[in-house]
Amino acid sequence: MNGVVKSTCGLCQNGCGVLVHVTNGRVTKVDGDPDSPVNRGKLCAKGLASLEYLYHPDRLKYPLKRMGERGKDRWQQISWDEALGIVSDELIKAKDNFGPESVAFIQGAEKGFPDRFGERLANAFGTPNFSTTGHVCFLPRLLASQVTCGFYPIPDYDYPPACIMVWGSNMAATRIGEYEKTIQALGKGTKLIVIDPRRIDIATKAHIWLQLRPGSDLVLALGMINVIINEKLFDRAFVDNWVTGFDELKNHVQKYAPKKVEEITWVPAESIRETARFYSINKPACIQWGNAIDHGINSFQTARAISILRAITGNCGIPGGDLQCSSPIGATKQAPSELVLRDKMPVEKWEKRVGADYRLVPPFRRVLPQSLIKAIVKGVPYPIHAMFVQASNPMITYSNAQEAYKALNKLDFLAAADLFMTPTAALADIVLPAATYLEFDNIVSPPYYPIAQVQQKVTEIGDCRSDFEIIAGLAKKLGLQDDFWGTTEEFLDAVLKPVGLSFSEFRNVGVIVGKKQYRCYEVDGLDTPSGKVELYSSQLKDWGLDPLPIYHEPPETPYSDPELSREYPLIYTSWKSEPYRHSEGRQIAPLRNSHPDPTLVVHPETADRLGIQEGDWVYIETKRGRIKQKATLIEGIDPRVVGIDYAWWFPEKGVSGLYGWTESNTNILTDDKPPFNRETGSANLRAILCKVYKA
Repeated sequence: MNGVVKSTCGLCQNGCGVLVHVTNGRVTKVDGDPDSPVNRGKLCAKGLASLEYLYHPDRLKYPLKRMGERGKDRWQQISWDEALGIVSDELIKAKDNFGPESVAFIQGAEKGFPDRFGERLANAFGTPNFSTTGHVCFLPRLLASQVTCGFYPIPDYDYPPACIMVWGSNMAATRIGEYEKTIQALGKGTKLIVIDPRRIDIATKAHIWLQLRPGSDLVLALGMINVIINEKLFDRAFVDNWVTGFDELKNHVQKYAPKKVEEITWVPAESIRETARFYSINKPACIQWGNAIDHGINSFQTARAISILRAITGNCGIPGGDLQCSSPIGATKQAPSELVLRDKMPVEKWEKRVGADYRLVPPFRRVLPQSLIKAIVKGVPYPIHAMFVQASNPMITYSNAQEAYKALNKLDFLAAADLFMTPTAALADIVLPAATYLEFDNIVSPPYYPIAQVQQKVTEIGDCRSDFEIIAGLAKKLGLQDDFWGTTEEFLDAVLKPVGLSFSEFRNVGVIVGKKQYRCYEVDGLDTPSGKVELYSSQLKDWGLDPLPIYHEPPETPYSDPELSREYPLIYTSWKSEPYRHSEGRQIAPLRNSHPDPTLVVHPETADRLGIQEGDWVYIETKRGRIKQKATLIEGIDPRVVGIDYAWWFPEKGVSGLYGWTESNTNILTDDKPPFNRETGSANLRAILCKVYKA
């Protein structure tokens, strides 16, 4: 193959368009595609490092079978047929001896369609124990939006908006396309509000920056709603015609007066009033929110409160506001029942899942990782004996990672599929080599854009296989081949059938753009029980959950545990560093060179008091353990708060110590015990008391 191939980057969930340069079958360059409506030619550091991922010498290239003890790095190269045969035999053995629910399937970072295959396999196999990290990534915002407004809102940059509010989202590091669109809008006169405990890059361009206490987002949103309602800044026409529960909301938010909210959030009452007025008056306005909202016991209701802000100010569905957009291909968005074979998981089987006693919102069809780990370690409500892990690294990404380590070691059988050997894969019995996005065909439909883009195979490395090929191959060994397509292209043809295209034709089309739906509620209403925005949710009430957003103080804060704060006087928050996606990329040279060490962000006053200087290695400790990171001093963080680099491990340290997985890993500090978010089970990953001292 020679030439330039249009494709889509698969190194994160954003789905940026790329141009792949190929010479004699070898990829020589990856550029941003200027024609892509997602990124308009821009690529982040991860995308620009695509070739380093593809041709890295440490890529897993062949199936491996463990020889000897777990974690001792003794492997035998085997064929795919033998590897999938062993995995199949072990899963069937567990199923026959202990029931299908004794097997768990784990799916990692969002990649679109390949994630649906894992859930499809779990349902076909008959186990309800399919788990992702969706409870702390996107699903709280998605489900809260659907319960409140009936759709997931997408900011309309084309109008453009008069005001953009960026809440808990460092787009420069994690969503390059939307960041560029925001910068362009500011150049056209759009005003900007940023809500974040840290002065992130875009906050330096903001008209208003609110530096709230980590974990207090919900009470801040309720305080803003209080001001908007009491000062009659809401959109009267929209409220009268298109919301339910306004009076209940009005009464509810009286307890969240700005002065009271100031005590909890550390944001001055006058700043809360100013921000509420600014957002209400500068219409149309849209809100960009991020992963930070998902990380705590208030996750779902925080997303509900922000959705309510959109609604009562009349910014739902208007040009320049937050829109409902039609998917260009119905199956490319969420996981419809037929795509994941949900009919094979009837209620009686679903009720056998671990953690079934924790009654989450019914649309949340995942098993919580903390429930899964508890089942393995303590046998409650029953033991899990075998696990298949696809593109996930639980020893780094699960809360209370030490418990995850215990659990993985206790399994009778563990199989893992990944690009590289990881701390988790190092404990597996069988390791399967996964393909990069340059090695398989796909249709990519990013969650933040109403589009579908082509992803095209341009090369192959070793004996690597795509997630679809791995799962379909395993399904065949399990005798479930009738539940899968014979080839990837057959599946992609089925997806494209509603729009009258085959995948071979879609290669030439490249992208299909969905329609923006302005004020669609005026025609069909909204997809809620009332057909309106539900400020007071009767649906949540029927499910036994709070119908209005109620703030709960997180555990281990100065207010919930004053005694603990005497020993652990600082509050930590955390974030993903720009070069990396979660735990990926530490072995990729250009990414690692740009950010070589895990970094603790601390205010100079705090550092001076603790005897810490720029570049010192320091310990961060909670009551569960301690980790070590390198201090950097910045003014743009509260002296009472520190910021920790997320998801660190060290590929260069080798397998003898499992790649130094405990040394700097944030989740050594977090807990997997209740309380969790009541609606989606989110664990508390931020806003936790800690102490910091020089190493």
